[in-house]
Amino acid sequence: MKYIYLKKTKKILIKSGRKVFISSISILCSIIVLFLCSCAGSASKDEIHKANYHYQIGVSYLNDNNIQPAFVEFQKALKLNPYDKDIHNALGILYLLKLENYPKAVYHFKESLAIDKTFPEASNNLGNAYANMGKFPEAIESYKKAISNPQYKNAAMALHNLGMVYYRLSRYDEALDAFKEALKRFSSFHLPYYGLALCYNAKAQYGDAAIAMTRAIELDPLYKGNKDKALDDLKEKRIRAKGIEEKDINDYLDILKY
Repeated sequence: MKYIYLKKTKKILIKSGRKVFISSISILCSIIVLFLCSCAGSASKDEIHKANYHYQIGVSYLNDNNIQPAFVEFQKALKLNPYDKDIHNALGILYLLKLENYPKAVYHFKESLAIDKTFPEASNNLGNAYANMGKFPEAIESYKKAISNPQYKNAAMALHNLGMVYYRLSRYDEALDAFKEALKRFSSFHLPYYGLALCYNAKAQYGDAAIAMTRAIELDPLYKGNKDKALDDLKEKRIRAKGIEEKDINDYLDILKY
């Protein structure tokens, strides 16, 4: 009998040969299992390259508002590399903005965050999906997570989105704070001014609402300060709008009368 000492104060009795041999097999099996899991959990360099190719084509289609080809390319990319956060984020955006399938959008944004929990774009987009579903507490949490990332270049957008959720909840002071913080990050960003206008209007601060609306139209690249163009465009949008969008447009039109 031989003794193998794990610690100086404690000795474990193991038969030499057989027990050691079994232990070696166990270690080898563990290594093989880890290797197989590693292989199963990642794509090859060739698959990653092909996936990126289809992803880039999909982005190009999406930017041209060519939805079905974009969807096909993203699915091809995902099949080749299901562990890419950008592919999941892109599919989430497509489901959110183009197909209005919010549960599917939530799924892909969550998958993206499972791959990289610090991915602020996915957190912001997840907030948008929750907001569209009326899940405002979840939306607030997602926006705050995106904003908390110091490397997030589009934090002003997440702050604007956060402000709009607070506005929907009639939490006007918190909404105003979010919009103002967004403007600190990006002073020429037009969307927070529209949000400020809505909040001031809701608080019966009509002069402030008019000033914010004027500034929004000045900075909006669609109008470039042309109030008549903004008025005509809003009236046209109101014909197709419904729900909270229609209410927002009616409020904007009222503010333009001040």
